[in-house]
Amino acid sequence: MKKQLVALVFTMSVLSICAASTHTCGADRPPNVILIFADDLGPGMLGCYGQQVVTTPHIDQLAAEGMKFTNYYGGVYCAPARWTLLTGMHDGRVGGWANSRPGLPILRDAGKITEAQYQTRLAELKRNSHPIGDDEVFLAQIAQHAGYETAQFGKLDRGFLTWHERVKRFGWDFYEGYYDHQRCHGFYPPYLWRNGERFELPGNRMADCGKTSEAGDEPVGYGGETYSQNVFIEGILKYLRSHQDKPFFLYHPTQLPHGPVAIPELHPDFADHPSMTLAEKKYASMVKMLDDHVGLIMAELKSLGLDDDTVVLFSSDNGHELYYGPKPAYKKQQLPSGEPANLTDKKWRTREHGDIFDGAGGRAGLKRSGYQGGMQCPLIVRWPGKIASGTETSLLSCHYDFLATLADLLGEETPAGKDGISYLPTLLGNPQTQMHDYVIINNHFNAMGSRALISLEGFKLVEADRDRDDFQLYNILDDNEERVDLSERYPEKVKQLKQTLRQQINSQRPDLR
Repeated sequence: MKKQLVALVFTMSVLSICAASTHTCGADRPPNVILIFADDLGPGMLGCYGQQVVTTPHIDQLAAEGMKFTNYYGGVYCAPARWTLLTGMHDGRVGGWANSRPGLPILRDAGKITEAQYQTRLAELKRNSHPIGDDEVFLAQIAQHAGYETAQFGKLDRGFLTWHERVKRFGWDFYEGYYDHQRCHGFYPPYLWRNGERFELPGNRMADCGKTSEAGDEPVGYGGETYSQNVFIEGILKYLRSHQDKPFFLYHPTQLPHGPVAIPELHPDFADHPSMTLAEKKYASMVKMLDDHVGLIMAELKSLGLDDDTVVLFSSDNGHELYYGPKPAYKKQQLPSGEPANLTDKKWRTREHGDIFDGAGGRAGLKRSGYQGGMQCPLIVRWPGKIASGTETSLLSCHYDFLATLADLLGEETPAGKDGISYLPTLLGNPQTQMHDYVIINNHFNAMGSRALISLEGFKLVEADRDRDDFQLYNILDDNEERVDLSERYPEKVKQLKQTLRQQINSQRPDLR
């Protein structure tokens, strides 16, 4: 199968896809698949997961009409989280944190290096980037092999700096977006890329794409005239209209609501809010725009008659991040009283430290943290007539399961050696006979907890301090806020899980020869 995939022998007809699939034969056509992948959005920012300040009616509607996951994990950091999604491997494997270096196009666009210097350095970056073997199979290639058209809009591929040939190698027939993830920190790029061709965005002239300060106090609309996320939603809707007669897999790794904060206009819900700062108003408006864009996608599916034939998934790369409010206090690990936080009875939590939105929803930590606030993510899946409305599951699952789930959904075999397990049986209300013994989350940071292992029985081992070989143990099914360390009560469990975690970190990939 791998050789067929690498050779790009994607000639299977729609009828043969249906005949091969045990899940979709009853339909006139195989289902389309849309994955909306938010950026730095913790589950606590969504109404269906408990958000009280910002309403997210369109995303909440997905949950009301589909299934919500409550024990789902991404990564702790953007590029490794995307790597695990696109490869179907946990990011403790070799290469999971082998990111390319960003920022080179900004240097060229700002006149800090010449075009010749840029080309020389880009060629060097390509030579030194983590190599892709001939037998490696990525997420979109699963859909291609099943006869699907594949498309990606937004932050292209895993990060941090990619290029046309690499994007195509990942399996995307059509793409539109940013090659450089550092440019994504601004929302007003002078240009973007579409299928290897550069296209200009009117009114945008800043080399850094209009990146704002951490304070977020620049005027609303600062940065340019053409907001990148509006470009992407227009492209997505256009793509849906032009592909309504053929099966497609569309992946939208949006910038929203990654900061620093920037928005063309404040949402009416917050424009005149009496107590929010400007940065908080902007951030809330960015979350509202994300929700509104989900609504536009769903409305377009309905208008095209594709609603019942499309599986829509919504998730985020990692846990919550602050681009407003108490972020300086988090960086200093400082409590509201001014005393230092710790990793035992005084962990840093958005709920207790001045976050008006409580974006991490009571969880400890944020993005880059080994605690739940850094790695627990939303996952909502909707498929009318197939997934029961208003259901939820505590199935232990993660980003690297999606490749196997997509293969199962489309009647394809999962390539041998992948770490993921299909959660399609759970979606369809069938027995989940295959389950993870554990999920691995790697972490090269050590500011507030580092690597972690979450077991099927609900135990979570956290490497609290790598330098001191300090590990903590929690039962996240009973204590998702990680308040009660059980390591002294279960020393043998700590020893067992610690050994497993260490075996998995920097382990070889069994999916490659």
